[in-house]
Amino acid sequence: MDAFSYLSVLLSIILGLAITQVLQGFRGLMLARKRLHAYWPCIAWAVLLLVLDVQVWWAMYILRWRHVWSFVSFAAVLAQTIPLYLLAGLVLPDAGTHEQLDLRRHYYDNHRWFFTILALLLAASFIKQLVLFGNLPVSLDTGVQLLFLIAAVVAACTSREWFHKALVPFSAITIGAYIALLYPYLH
Repeated sequence: MDAFSYLSVLLSIILGLAITQVLQGFRGLMLARKRLHAYWPCIAWAVLLLVLDVQVWWAMYILRWRHVWSFVSFAAVLAQTIPLYLLAGLVLPDAGTHEQLDLRRHYYDNHRWFFTILALLLAASFIKQLVLFGNLPVSLDTGVQLLFLIAAVVAACTSREWFHKALVPFSAITIGAYIALLYPYLH
């Protein structure tokens, strides 16, 4: 077994748990549908988070060519998966109680943490690139990640509903274009 195959097990477990967490959140919403007050930005971010989880897993395949690993380089890669798991735990509420589930209230009760962790995820992506390769990614990749970093910081700092509602379609289009242009195939 090569080093990346060994190290990728832990990364895959964390990403798998993140995906499971979001899917369990959707399951909880389905089971609580009679007491659910839906809020589309909350549901949309859960879907986008699933896409981000898969995209990060997909993009990490390029690391299979790296044969020399240090603890620091592995920690830099690991640091990108941990925020994804934490985001998965925040994006949808636990539906285990019998009280009403108000997704709008949940969204705004947690938006500061959610978007701060999203900003940390993006910072971790830059740090990973610097630690592993000694440079920032190609300009389009850097530009999109910087744009999302700024948007995440603004979203963490504001509770303005118009901004949060506008951020969702902007994010969906940008993430879709980002994946289509930079990660359509395994490298």
